[in-house]
This record gives sequence, C-alpha cells and structure tokens, in this order.
Amino acid sequence: MVLRKFGRRSGPRRAMLRNLVTSMILAEKIVTTEAKAKQIRGITEKMVTLGKRNDLHARRQALAYLLDENAVTKLFEQIAPRYEDRQGGYTRILRLGPRRGDAAPMAILELV
Repeated sequence: MVLRKFGRRSGPRRAMLRNLVTSMILAEKIVTTEAKAKQIRGITEKMVTLGKRNDLHARRQALAYLLDENAVTKLFEQIAPRYEDRQGGYTRILRLGPRRGDAAPMAILELV
C-alpha cells in the first residue's frame, strides 16, 4: 500500500482516513478526491474482509478502527453477507473530473 501523506501529520491523517472509511461503510458511496479514494479503497476492502470472517476477534478489530458502532453493525450484518461468495474487489472508483475552485481531481468511491 502506498502511503499518501495529504499534507497532514500522522494523527490528523489517520483520523481523516478513519472518518472516510466509516462514512463509506455507512453511506456505501462517498465523493472525495481521487487520491483519498485510492487510499481508503484498500482499508475499506480490509474491513469487508473482516466482516466476512464474522467472528468476535474480527468484530473487535473493526470496532478498533471504525468510529461508529452502527458502522460495525452494518458491516457485519448487511454488507459482508452481500459479498460472501466474492473473492475481493468490493469497491469501485468512478472519476468525476476537476473540482471547481482548486481543480483537484474528484472521484466517487462506492461498494460494488
């Protein structure tokens, strides 16, 4: 996994990524920059894999990373069973174009 710094120190960067992954699981689709979408794609896929394991240790690992208990419940009860027979590739990145204002390349990250 490539470490992208996003111009932040490690603490705020980790908080931002945890927030994005939690929002991704709750909403199942988010609009963000391409770089952030590429970074959280791998983390989101690891969370879905934890949900597919569906044991107590996996649930506690997900609780340690995600910021909302509702996100963990949704991950284990709704999202993970949907991908039971899929071997990976749970997310999709759709490129939108430049953001108005600073021309940052935008993307939609969604669950397949």
